[in-house]
Amino acid sequence: LRSFLSALLGYDPTQDDTTDGVLGVVRAHYGCIEAQGRGSLHCHMMIWLEGGLNPNEIKRRIMENPVSDFCTRLVQYLDDAISNSVPPLPESDITVPSDVKHPCLLRGTTMQGFDRTAMESDSAIQKDLHNLVLKCQVHTHTGTCYKYSHGDSQPIECRFGLDASNFEPVSFFNPENGELTLRCLDGLVNNFNEFIIHAIRCNMDIKFIGSGASAKAVLYYITNYITKSQLKAHVAYAALERAVRRLDEQNVDDDPLMVRAKKLLQKCAYMMISQQELSAQQVCTHLLGLEDHFTSHDFRNLYWVPMERFIDLQVPSPEC
Repeated sequence: LRSFLSALLGYDPTQDDTTDGVLGVVRAHYGCIEAQGRGSLHCHMMIWLEGGLNPNEIKRRIMENPVSDFCTRLVQYLDDAISNSVPPLPESDITVPSDVKHPCLLRGTTMQGFDRTAMESDSAIQKDLHNLVLKCQVHTHTGTCYKYSHGDSQPIECRFGLDASNFEPVSFFNPENGELTLRCLDGLVNNFNEFIIHAIRCNMDIKFIGSGASAKAVLYYITNYITKSQLKAHVAYAALERAVRRLDEQNVDDDPLMVRAKKLLQKCAYMMISQQELSAQQVCTHLLGLEDHFTSHDFRNLYWVPMERFIDLQVPSPEC
């Protein structure tokens, strides 16, 4: 990830080097590492670009003049940075390593047994990108897509918003509400950046935060991952119950009340830790002292409960 930040995004911690990365000049970033149920690690990251406007300012400019030079350049930038269709095959009939092996297992088109000059051609790179997107970015609906669909009253829709019917030939602005609709050439392909996917060679998703609703959704999403516990609530309560039962099995008269209380807390902690599921990747990450958060800035602690209480006192609301 450090290589990703420096080589692809061009981020300079000193802010002296303002050379563009693949997305522009990066001024700040925040990323957190999460482990999936099967153990594989992946990152959720927010990136702030130099000159990036807040959603309200973007909306104001769009509604003032949706055909302005600003709107044209913004659409051109987004169409260049974000792709969502399988790249076409090249005209030449060329065989690349990703035709033989899964693209994620390879570092690119150069591989022993293939002509190096031919593999560095535009046709070889184009076909390799086609194979990579086809294997990593095309969505297939599974039960996970519909796990939040309850009852027959609601339409059964993919919770990721991916559907073959989604199609927009060009990006455009709605002059009435300032909403930006990005081009969508294939409703079943996750958004990707061609340069980034060439380098990381795995599934990715990229999104432009251009509206207040998107900003709030991403803020909630990232905060949820930062604060998410690896231990499920029902497992934690079961572990606590087992700890209390084990302590009850001992002779109460042997220990003073204070010692018994400390033992209870100790046993609860041990029992909860023993119930946590850690993947091999997470264990190695902790043992090697590797980072699980990648931040460009220092952040203040936010004490949510006192803040919520303060807001409720200042602006009483039945919803609080």
